[in-house]
Amino acid sequence: MIRKTTQNWKLSKKETPPANPPHFRIVTYNIHKGRGLDRRMRVSWVAEILRDLEPDIVALQEVLSIEGQDPEEHQARYIAEALGFDYRIGETRRLRGGAYGNVTLSRFPMILERHYDLSHHAGREERGCLRTDLRLPAGQVLQVYNIHLGTAYRERRFQARRLFGAGILDKEKRSGTSIILGDFNEWLPGLASRLLKTHYFRVPVRTRLARSRTYPGMLPLLSLDHIYYDEHLELEQSAILRSRKTLLASDHLPILADFRISFTPR
Repeated sequence: MIRKTTQNWKLSKKETPPANPPHFRIVTYNIHKGRGLDRRMRVSWVAEILRDLEPDIVALQEVLSIEGQDPEEHQARYIAEALGFDYRIGETRRLRGGAYGNVTLSRFPMILERHYDLSHHAGREERGCLRTDLRLPAGQVLQVYNIHLGTAYRERRFQARRLFGAGILDKEKRSGTSIILGDFNEWLPGLASRLLKTHYFRVPVRTRLARSRTYPGMLPLLSLDHIYYDEHLELEQSAILRSRKTLLASDHLPILADFRISFTPR
């Protein structure tokens, strides 16, 4: 039996776990290059939002990291240092001389990283999937797939087929426990959602105003951001985070989920 406990708009603080716990907290958040709804750069707000959530793992999309005098310009490193995490960048393209794409951050050791190109064709924005394998405290390996799909219908169908047809998410070719999360850009359920729901469980989330809607943040109308997980994980609680800072810091809202490792697959 799968226990899916959904937290509405108020999330309980993460309890201090015992030594070597099979628990972790993960967040997915499209930070919109650190630019808020008022067009101001608010990377420090993104870092504060994440620090307050007390995550163990964070998957970010639309992250721009430029070497320069201002520490906030290298958004991946700035946020990682604020959290005390390690990080990996899945660069999809160069933008203003910096690396742009997905970033995964973790307090757990990163033992493998791999970037998969999901770009469709010339004329469409480059997209990708960043895989990072993490070593959890009890020794399990957690495979995190941080994904940002395209905005066009045919583009997403191509990307969904590549994710499964190219063996990226093929269970038969993987070992360990897996989470797939990010910005799937599906205004309506499409091929990516159908394939993922066939092979994985989806985290159900709700705010006080709208179920599962994360975009646009100020008045969420669409469910673009999701977290999927396999049978080795048990969901304990989940939430979409709405606050003054999350409404201003990006055009997406962050999603949080607490998991427990289940040693016996369901």
